[in-house]
Amino acid sequence: MPKNSKVVKRELDDEVIESVKDLLSNEDSSDDAFKKSELMVDDQEEKDVDVEEGSDVEDERPAWNSKLQYILAQVGFSVGLGNVWRFPYLCQKNGGGAYLVPYLILLLIIGIPLFFLELAVGQRIRRGSIGVWNYISPKLGGIGFASCVVCFFVALYYNVIIGWSLFYFSQSFQHPLPWDQCPLVKNASHTFVEPECEKSSATTYYWYREALNISSSLSESGGLNWKMTICLLAAWIMVCLAMIKGIQSSGKIMYFSSLFPYVVLLCFLIRGLLLNGSVDGIRHMFTPKLEIMLEPKVWREAATQVFFALGLGFGGVIAFSSYNKRDNNCHFDAVLVSFINFFTSVLATLVVFAVLGFKANIINEKCVTQNSEKILKLLKMGNLSQDMIPHHINFSSITAEDYSLVYDIIQKVKEEQFDSLGLKSCQIEDELNKAVQGTGLAFIAFTEAMTHFPASPFWSVMFFLMLVNLGLGSMFGTIEGIITPIVDTFKVRKEILTVICCLVAFFIGLIFVQRSGNYFVTMFDDYSATLPLLIVVILENIAVIRIYGIDKFMEDLKDMLGFSPSQYYYYMWKYVSPFVLLCLLVASIVQMGLSPPGYNAWIEDTAMEEFHSYPTWGMIVCISLMVLAILPVPIVFMVRRCNLIDDSTGSLASVSYKRGRIIKEPVNLEGDNTSLIHGKSPSEVPSPNFGKNIYRKQPGSPTLDTAPNGRYGIGYLMADMPDMPESDL
Repeated sequence: MPKNSKVVKRELDDEVIESVKDLLSNEDSSDDAFKKSELMVDDQEEKDVDVEEGSDVEDERPAWNSKLQYILAQVGFSVGLGNVWRFPYLCQKNGGGAYLVPYLILLLIIGIPLFFLELAVGQRIRRGSIGVWNYISPKLGGIGFASCVVCFFVALYYNVIIGWSLFYFSQSFQHPLPWDQCPLVKNASHTFVEPECEKSSATTYYWYREALNISSSLSESGGLNWKMTICLLAAWIMVCLAMIKGIQSSGKIMYFSSLFPYVVLLCFLIRGLLLNGSVDGIRHMFTPKLEIMLEPKVWREAATQVFFALGLGFGGVIAFSSYNKRDNNCHFDAVLVSFINFFTSVLATLVVFAVLGFKANIINEKCVTQNSEKILKLLKMGNLSQDMIPHHINFSSITAEDYSLVYDIIQKVKEEQFDSLGLKSCQIEDELNKAVQGTGLAFIAFTEAMTHFPASPFWSVMFFLMLVNLGLGSMFGTIEGIITPIVDTFKVRKEILTVICCLVAFFIGLIFVQRSGNYFVTMFDDYSATLPLLIVVILENIAVIRIYGIDKFMEDLKDMLGFSPSQYYYYMWKYVSPFVLLCLLVASIVQMGLSPPGYNAWIEDTAMEEFHSYPTWGMIVCISLMVLAILPVPIVFMVRRCNLIDDSTGSLASVSYKRGRIIKEPVNLEGDNTSLIHGKSPSEVPSPNFGKNIYRKQPGSPTLDTAPNGRYGIGYLMADMPDMPESDL
């Protein structure tokens, strides 16, 4: 041993500072030690700030500029394309106005309670989905990763739909609209109508052939559709630019993207009500068919719609809520956003069926005219007697009511020979009963109706711009559900991660802009989200109510809100919601098992859709989507259970640095009784077991009475801490 070793050791000991464990263990007697836990910067002391209580430090967690901006963000995320083209279809299919009854009941049973739960945990823990569920139980940390995977899968194809809307939007600036008439084909001898269009309709032909240039099967790729590739690139550029600064950039866009669709819907409703036949459509829509309400299928589809309409399980709700202040009234937000979503769906249904009523009226008038001409020919040929036609009937200007009267008379008189006459009933209800949803509603039925509007290009521009904004609002929440958890967990730069995420998603998304891309969209829509999200939300409910404890959770909500939530939520969370979710999961699995896995392929020769089963490799892709989405849950559980990860990283240690100061952060210990949401003062939180590790000050650095956790480690080296628990994977 060198002779001066004792001197060196003494000098070293002078520079050794208290460990975090020693500091925290001494706080019970006095807060002096904690008050000393400040890092001196430029010889100025700064008061310690708790990041979870809100701070004005520039680089701490961002916050919404206003409550309105936050509400618009949540509304924009929850109100999406499904409100416009899925809810009206379900309403028509499942009993008209009677469908609203099961929908409202299930909104109260599973919708609002689970939406409130996600808002509460996100707001109080102030982290994304990965950090939230790691915080509650590290073994269930895979829930957050599963949410991110599902968000990524959904974002891949959802942005393709925005790309389709952008294409139609760009084509709407011309008169007449390009899908107004069937194209003519010229050859050497004569000109004729495109056969594929003649067999279907102008709007159907334009969608399948001009826009998608679709192939006849999933296996027939057909190469990239360059028009849609450019539109997809434009859609991802828009998302990237809007999200690159997080809520600082996307929050401002929300004022337009969330409010503009309501302006368009109201304009369409007013215009639609002035159209001939719109009242017939609305009356047909809301005529209740009470007997259908008793069918289990109606309740299953209503529960599924409630579940997906609010964006439960995606992580976007938690991410947006994590930027709120701790004392924000998230209960009010949950109820407000849920009912805004519901009334938006009802408004969209009114608009859709007012326009479809107008379309059905036009088609019915054509049917009456064509069949009236047939009757006149039959009268001239002597197949029908003039005596059976009422004297007041004028076939040159016959109404739908008069035609119906003549039709009924002929049917009674020519009972045996009636079918050979080839007459149609021309009932407007028959046209309205043709259920249309999804892309068929937006890009075929609605576009056909708009071609009959006065100033049709204007309405087309407004409609597709509305679809773009509805899609972007949902995309912002979906991407936030990916970016926020990863940034919170791995401390990467949000700008870089956003650009990388959008680039990767664009290149993977090229499979959706092949000629067969529409079939892949159907595949992802059917299999990538439904079952995984149900499992995620069930596990979320179990994590909070069973593992953390519902009694403690209710106390935490009281502390956060300033009042005790209704006991209604206690019973919903503990008993009713888990039971309903399990029933919905079982029903979805049964439905998936009973329904043959396949897709509707467009056949060019017949100009009709034809059901095709998925090939073997297609089935493998479908199963892989479901497995990959839920795989993080068991993987993380086993990793935590078997202690396969070194917990020395301590990404959520008890203290960390922000701009040269120490801030408190929660420490997650299994079996710890520390409240998840109820805030504790430093002296009340049990000291984590950090062992006897010490921190050494670097030469020339300021004096420090405690040590960082190494997240930023400004000028300090942290010794290994094998006993430190890890809250994030």
